[in-house]
Amino acid sequence: MIGIRRIALPGRVVADLEDLTARIPSGDSKEARRLWRVSRAVRRSLRAGLDVMAAGRGYCMYCGDGLGSTVDHFEPIARNPGRAFDWLNHVLACEYCNSHHKRDLFPVDADGNSLLIDPTAEDPLDHLFLVLSIGTYRPLTEKGEQTIEVCGLNRAQLARGRETAVNQVGALVTGWWTARELGDDVKRRAMAWTLLDQPHADVLHAMLRQAGMPGARAVFRADDELIDLLRAPELAEDLQLSGGAV
Repeated sequence: MIGIRRIALPGRVVADLEDLTARIPSGDSKEARRLWRVSRAVRRSLRAGLDVMAAGRGYCMYCGDGLGSTVDHFEPIARNPGRAFDWLNHVLACEYCNSHHKRDLFPVDADGNSLLIDPTAEDPLDHLFLVLSIGTYRPLTEKGEQTIEVCGLNRAQLARGRETAVNQVGALVTGWWTARELGDDVKRRAMAWTLLDQPHADVLHAMLRQAGMPGARAVFRADDELIDLLRAPELAEDLQLSGGAV
């Protein structure tokens, strides 16, 4: 899971969302669901906005592996019908995460505050630590623990994918540097774009962050060259220019 920058929607879409919200009777989840089902044009507009925000080719904002196929209500309609058309409450999710894991689950603390990480409003890596060697997350906070559980972030296929992604990121970063040294700007930019376009963007984000931490040599098995490349400001610049949010 990575942090996602939420964009502003066109004014006409905002107006439609406000109109639909006003039509939902207080606490009426049945009517909110009905309006959601029939408002196809609004759903398409929301999906278009989320596609722009999402990593790579529109990957799920929870697992980062599957392509986002559904617009999910972060706070479920069943819990808060009034947020059915709240742009700040929509994320892009794959069918597996939406239907088999998160569903209508929404744990809260004693004060009613969400215990799920909203990737569009906070940095997930403040709550989660990715163990690169095995591809699984360890919680840093209660919110991290609940998010791992509810979203199934440590399911076996995701862990295997992240393990593979660690090697892929390392190879791409090395290739990016070689292209830069050779003055091959086309290949350099292609490498940066590929880094951002592959699934499991959380691996790239975690590697960039952990390379700057004490103990980086243990994490990267004393691969000082890779550590230096991940720390290089030129890499960060190229990733930003290629459209990344790292």
